[in-house]
Amino acid sequence: MTTLTHRARRTEVGKNSEKKVESEEDTNQDRSQDNEDTEDSKDIRLTLMEEVLLLGLKDKEGYTSFWNDCISSGLRGGILIELAMRGRIYLEPPTMRKKRLLDRKVLLKSDSPTGDVLLDETLKHIKATEPTETVQTWIELLTGETWNPFKLQYQLRNVRERIAKNLVEKGILTTEKQNFLLFDMTTHPVTNTTEKQRLVKKLQDSVLERWVNDPQRMDKRTLALLVLAHSSDVLENVFSSLTDDKYDVAMNRAKDLVELDPELEGTKHSATEMIWAVLAAFNKS
Repeated sequence: MTTLTHRARRTEVGKNSEKKVESEEDTNQDRSQDNEDTEDSKDIRLTLMEEVLLLGLKDKEGYTSFWNDCISSGLRGGILIELAMRGRIYLEPPTMRKKRLLDRKVLLKSDSPTGDVLLDETLKHIKATEPTETVQTWIELLTGETWNPFKLQYQLRNVRERIAKNLVEKGILTTEKQNFLLFDMTTHPVTNTTEKQRLVKKLQDSVLERWVNDPQRMDKRTLALLVLAHSSDVLENVFSSLTDDKYDVAMNRAKDLVELDPELEGTKHSATEMIWAVLAAFNKS
């Protein structure tokens, strides 16, 4: 959906026991998520969707680029990855007929609430859907890109605004009204620039000072965020503050990362299949 490009010159910057075990597994999944990325702020915990939107927002204006038509599907992909990393969904095991990531269906692992409205709404849809659907189909359904009128009920509405309100509640954004001649628009300028810069610095370091040249050795949430930032066409925002030399290195490494074969990477030991399945879905779009 998006392409990474070089720039020659930069002009812009028992049931009870089973339930108990399942509950313990969910708790462990959430704890492991909290323990990941130890350098993250201990006061503010963001979802992948919130991080993607924050990267895409213009700091002072408080809205995303009018020309960015990728971020909507990127946010839906982030919802699927977030649910998988929290132990709520997973891809069905590969079979002789369904080896490819894009052919395998998304299955429910746990329907216990996450505490996030968008995640729980998506979880409810996945639980109620028969027959099950693939990652690519779910991204399309959640975005509303379907010709089937009976499937429109799965569209998540006002996603950007709902995510922005979460960020307002977390003290990162504020809410304002902007007049654009013919209409008024609600905007969300960044107030906590420290948190956004921390996020930008983390991604910059992941492809510069802390580059490991092996996605399996990368922090899973950082890997997921790089994939989603690329798919949402906001990666330029992350690297725009770098010098020209570092910008080229960062972009080349990010390009090498997202051009890896998702099918191959998804089969490797300790790989998070949902990350690679989402990337495969965007590569096909």
